[in-house]
Amino acid sequence: MQFSIALPTDHVDAAPEFVTGEAVAAVATTAEAAGFDACFVTDHPAPDSKWLAGGGHHALDPFVALSFAAAVTARLKVQTHILVLPYRNPLLTAKSVLSLDLLSGGRVILGVASGYLKSEFASLGVDFDRRNDLIDEALDVMKRVWTEDDVAFDGLTFRSRGTTMRPRPVQQPHPPVWIGGNSAAAMRRAVEKAQGWVPFPNPGGAAMRAVRTPEMSTFEHLARALDHMRDYAAEVGRTEPIDVCFSPFASRPTVDDVKQLEDVGVTWCVLGARKATTRAEYLDEIRRQGDEVIGPYRG
Repeated sequence: MQFSIALPTDHVDAAPEFVTGEAVAAVATTAEAAGFDACFVTDHPAPDSKWLAGGGHHALDPFVALSFAAAVTARLKVQTHILVLPYRNPLLTAKSVLSLDLLSGGRVILGVASGYLKSEFASLGVDFDRRNDLIDEALDVMKRVWTEDDVAFDGLTFRSRGTTMRPRPVQQPHPPVWIGGNSAAAMRRAVEKAQGWVPFPNPGGAAMRAVRTPEMSTFEHLARALDHMRDYAAEVGRTEPIDVCFSPFASRPTVDDVKQLEDVGVTWCVLGARKATTRAEYLDEIRRQGDEVIGPYRG
């Protein structure tokens, strides 16, 4: 099991504590010292006021935020958890990813999803109803420009007459791509097109409708979903392992919680410190998880 933690750059109500270069550096270096394997950020470039008032959150540009974390660490991976791939031209995204992978020395994990926030799609001028076609196209195009020269492609919203990107990403053939979401479509996409799957706890009800992905509120839900993933991988003849990234259901996870996730096939565990109101509290919680969860688990 490996461990990832959020950079709290969405805590804009306490921006001097969390949303500064100094804060990103402090969290990243503390996480690395505590034994975490990655830090991550989410993606909301244009959230609307109604969604924010209902519990949504702001987010920095993921590539800018993660570049700050990469610059002050040596081994900590930098993860998008997740990037809404249909929001962006895939060639621009491919260039951002390879740039971060190059400058970090090959530490990028690209978590992506099709997105769910209809108002944000409208703000960005992207057709919400085409989001699944757009993410599939983007995944194919990005892999090609990371590994091929003179890529010609007539896309849904763009045309490439012969694109070549240099330099290549450090990770070959390209950085690992993980697919976010609980749906059967997301799982199939992970098996067919990616190196990992990122389902997430979802209590159902109004919350399920808001994020447009199925309920996953119990350990049994997770175990069944992973069984379905393995069955589908066997059906399509996939033999390569698939990373699975998941957040424990417990608000204060223990080593036993981590081992239970590991037993069903989770390979990356997301830990957090959401209740911290100051940077000092956040850093203390990172150290506590290193001492009480990561260290004992590995020891």
